[in-house]
Amino acid sequence: MRAAIITASDSGYEGKREDLSGPVIREILEAGGYEVVHTRLLPDERKMLAEEMARIADEGIAELVVTTGGTGFSPRDCTPEATMDVCERAVPGIPEAMRAYSMTITPRAMLSRAAAGIRKSTLIVNLPGSPKAVRESLEYILPALDHGLEILTGKAANCARK
Repeated sequence: MRAAIITASDSGYEGKREDLSGPVIREILEAGGYEVVHTRLLPDERKMLAEEMARIADEGIAELVVTTGGTGFSPRDCTPEATMDVCERAVPGIPEAMRAYSMTITPRAMLSRAAAGIRKSTLIVNLPGSPKAVRESLEYILPALDHGLEILTGKAANCARK
């Protein structure tokens, strides 16, 4: 499967802060057998983020888009809204599972506004902004994402387990 990574960060986009979470996502995805075909660092701008997610899905660039950043309470945090702007179907179970797991680590996990959804044959998943939270969340959900993507792309026929 092909994956794209989008980092939402005003300070990163301005060159004032290094993107530490994007490389963690790449490491985990590649270790999981994904081919990272696209990465992008964008400011916390809803329209720009939405347009990039939509372009990746509409052009068939990747089956999975993973975002990092922009899921908190800051007035500039808009990644979940940008995600839902472009998704045709919501997948609330993914961020619910990440929050539930993360709550076993820190009560601040309840403050995450992460979202997930499907556009065409692409799954879009929001991750937190910190490298530690990215690692915890992505490693937790990745095994289930593999199967979901097989269903979404037609590589598996159903969800029944033997």
